[in-house]
Amino acid sequence: MKISVVGSINIDMDIVAERIPLKGETVKGSDIKYIPGGKGANQAVSMARLGADVDFYGCVGDDAYGKILLENLKNENINIDNIKIIENENSGMAIITIGENDNTIVVIPGANNYVSKKYVKEKELELLKSDLVVLQNEIPMETIKYVIDLCYDNNIAVLLNPAPAFKVEKEILDKVTYLTPNEHEAKLIFGEKTSIDEMLRLYPNKLIITLGSRGAVFANEKLEIINLPARKTKVVDTTGAGDTFNGAFAVRISQGYNMEEALSFANIAASLSTEKFGAQTGMPVMDEVLKFVEK
Repeated sequence: MKISVVGSINIDMDIVAERIPLKGETVKGSDIKYIPGGKGANQAVSMARLGADVDFYGCVGDDAYGKILLENLKNENINIDNIKIIENENSGMAIITIGENDNTIVVIPGANNYVSKKYVKEKELELLKSDLVVLQNEIPMETIKYVIDLCYDNNIAVLLNPAPAFKVEKEILDKVTYLTPNEHEAKLIFGEKTSIDEMLRLYPNKLIITLGSRGAVFANEKLEIINLPARKTKVVDTTGAGDTFNGAFAVRISQGYNMEEALSFANIAASLSTEKFGAQTGMPVMDEVLKFVEK
């Protein structure tokens, strides 16, 4: 099974502080690291670490970070043949502040803005060889809509992780195969007054809402609400946990496992990722996850 990611590639500037600062406040930091990231790249690495055949579609700048980002994906056994290098442009960057077992993130798109409809059309024949296409909201929305329409018309499954959060049109919701918002993102999509159970029953076996340390929840074909609890863990860094979850779910569901099995697997993978520092650096390999699946 071939999984393709059409998404963002960033360099993450991770700043460790005693706590996350309030508005207008300065706090003391203790460390800074530059780590490959971007929601698209993170999810691709999660999948590749778990043994998936992954193709990446995206853009980097012609700066020093671009070379680092491409080399990193290549080292993770991800196919980078379709990634475009944009001249005179910076690669995407995320500035992440980590403190008190939580984080805040500011994203500067850079070359990710060039993941356009034109770019996708240039890569269309290759993209249509995919069994599953995974998307996030760190590339232009026009491109996301185009890819979803393209896959829908060609009977290719689509997983949309609507993050960063903004309103998703009903037409998109109807065409994707899986939608994986967290609680905050779900409220933006469906409205503050709509309960989680009501949301889930609108899209059984499609809408999956992640609940952080409380796991994930979905509605089955009988409209029963199924909650898959998270594995208890000692958290070091939550950065990338959601991306690990999405990558692991994509791998397991593409292998033919049912929703409950795939989500339980994804929960374990995400929990393991929080036990190490960094988004991609904390992502587990298949053997690590299977130890807990067997338990």
